[in-house]
Amino acid sequence: MPNFSQRLLTAGMLLFLLGLFSGLVIAEMPNSRMGLAAHLEGVMNGMFLIAAGLAWKRMSLTTFQEKLVYWLLLYGSYANFALIQSASVLGTSEMTPIAGEGYTGSAMAELLVNTGLVSVALTMITAVILMLVGLVRYRSRD
Repeated sequence: MPNFSQRLLTAGMLLFLLGLFSGLVIAEMPNSRMGLAAHLEGVMNGMFLIAAGLAWKRMSLTTFQEKLVYWLLLYGSYANFALIQSASVLGTSEMTPIAGEGYTGSAMAELLVNTGLVSVALTMITAVILMLVGLVRYRSRD
């Protein structure tokens, strides 16, 4: 049985580190405001994965649900960071009008980032709902 708790802790620490490194190059990004957003996404999603790893043993999920939540969390967290980092380089702004103000990416870049961010939102909502169900189930076992 995979130790999803430990894997999430490790993945979270790695993403946190990537977020810290991205903070070092904010000024070099074509859209530095979006670069700051990417930095924050990295450190916040890293902390979220760490929190999920710590909460993992307090959830009651089926084997299938555990695997699903684990992969949804990894995809959602890392893709979110990568997409916002890409937006800072590509200059996209349709889905991020505040951080992207004054920038417009190519139609293909906007489509790629928009589609990715919608998939991230759906992925993370699904994962968090399943985690909440698992936490409630665990609590009701006490």
